[in-house]
Amino acid sequence: QVRLAESGGGLVQPGGSLRLSCAASGSIFGINAMGWYRQAPGKQRELVASITRGTSTNYADSVKGRFTISRDNAKNTVFLQMASLKPEDTAVYYCNADIRTSTAWHTDYWGQGTQVTVSS
Repeated sequence: QVRLAESGGGLVQPGGSLRLSCAASGSIFGINAMGWYRQAPGKQRELVASITRGTSTNYADSVKGRFTISRDNAKNTVFLQMASLKPEDTAVYYCNADIRTSTAWHTDYWGQGTQVTVSS
């Protein structure tokens, strides 16, 4: 069994910052890419940022220059540092990881989601 546990969401004022964390645990042989997605009410889930095991990163245009994704491979953890937050960043943020287990080279796992609300 593999589990992704997110933390760090909450309510923040426009212009503020938040840091999300996601730790993977369980029967993990290795973790390939990790990423963060978000889903706002009435909208489709969208990619926010992703990072390979080699730490190459990719960002949605809407968050470039404001968000930074990073990972700690030793702790199977991915982070999303969010700055200059805007009301349109309000969404449920989901952690995603492509994980190698004893039975499969690539399996997608998702966290339960953490709410980020940007409001004054």
